[in-house]
Amino acid sequence: MARLARQLETARDSAARDALTEAFWDGVTRAGTPLVEPLDDSPGHRAVTFLWRGHRATRQVLLMATGIGDRDRPADTLLHHLPGTDVWYLGFRLRADHRGSYRLVADISPGPAPADPALLQRRLVALTAHGVADPLNPRRLPVRRRDVESSVFALPEAPPQPWAGRRAGIRRGVVERHTVTGRTPGEEHEVWTYLPPDGAGNPVRGRPGPGPLPLPVLVLCDGGMWFGRLGFQDTLDALIADGALPPLAVLSPDAGDAATGQRDPGGREACAAFLADELLPWARARWPLTADADRTAVSGQGLGGTTALYAALTRPERFGRALVQSPAPGPPADGGDRTPGEGDLPPGGGDRISAPVVHLALGLHDGAASVEYGEALVPALRARGHRVVRTVHNGGRDHACWQGLLADALVESFR
Repeated sequence: MARLARQLETARDSAARDALTEAFWDGVTRAGTPLVEPLDDSPGHRAVTFLWRGHRATRQVLLMATGIGDRDRPADTLLHHLPGTDVWYLGFRLRADHRGSYRLVADISPGPAPADPALLQRRLVALTAHGVADPLNPRRLPVRRRDVESSVFALPEAPPQPWAGRRAGIRRGVVERHTVTGRTPGEEHEVWTYLPPDGAGNPVRGRPGPGPLPLPVLVLCDGGMWFGRLGFQDTLDALIADGALPPLAVLSPDAGDAATGQRDPGGREACAAFLADELLPWARARWPLTADADRTAVSGQGLGGTTALYAALTRPERFGRALVQSPAPGPPADGGDRTPGEGDLPPGGGDRISAPVVHLALGLHDGAASVEYGEALVPALRARGHRVVRTVHNGGRDHACWQGLLADALVESFR
């Protein structure tokens, strides 16, 4: 950006300026966005520049990026305009292992942007509903419950995600959607299911006799996102094809079923009861699935992660592992005042059956409350006798991070 600005200052006329700008955009189109450049004084960081190509009606451009800026102060992530051009830009110095998603939105309202900070804040908050993917970045990610996409960027030292995306030439599992009738009259739950290639009959190496072993099971909150939008079955297919994961079944209730009542301890108990006492028996009546808690995991992200953790801690005879990414603080399980740590956990002992393994992935940019909550859970769980596998990633509450973290936790759990 500095080089382009210097070139424009010395351009002899408007035609030369236009030619410089076009050459700049041609280079950006080839390289893709955001622009990522090394820093001589800090090899562990990168200069990252987000871009937008505006037009005469563009008043301002807002960046909405997970883990960058403060969502309560959107004016801090307004792009700068390079005068006399259609170039809008905003640069950051980020650690070289950062991964995240982002959207951009251009304000084309008539008249100048409000000068009053309160009015500007109101304008920008309204704009956030219209964010779109970066047209110069081909890496996309669906947005939960909205018919738009985000763009994804990963700096060079971000953890690899070798199983992400659809891979050609491998066998595919089967995804179906079922309606599971609950115990209460009229109660219904929408559940996505994944069965590996060859379904429940996929042979497992090491069985001392004919026929397949019962399949391991993952109960995964928010099936509408993981299977309805993200296509997580592609990751499962690749994991199984590579031998990184044994063939397994996945039961994935929609978010309305998996995370209902998270702001109410009573609702959390109802969710755990459904996952453990209704969903698992329903599935085992249809397919040969394991009843071994050590081969049965429950997983969730955000509020769904809090649900998964609660289900594992209160139903250790059903779930031997909890795979939790960026758990969000709800009310304490005992209904008292919130103090992160022991007060968040349901009553339980430390014996073998009540101590599932907890794979806990925390993001540096999960938000202050979630970071405090997640860090406090670690010693509280260990004090109860749980083995906690804790990982920290340079990202936020973001499926761009969670899809890789979940794959890694599955490998660690079922290898």
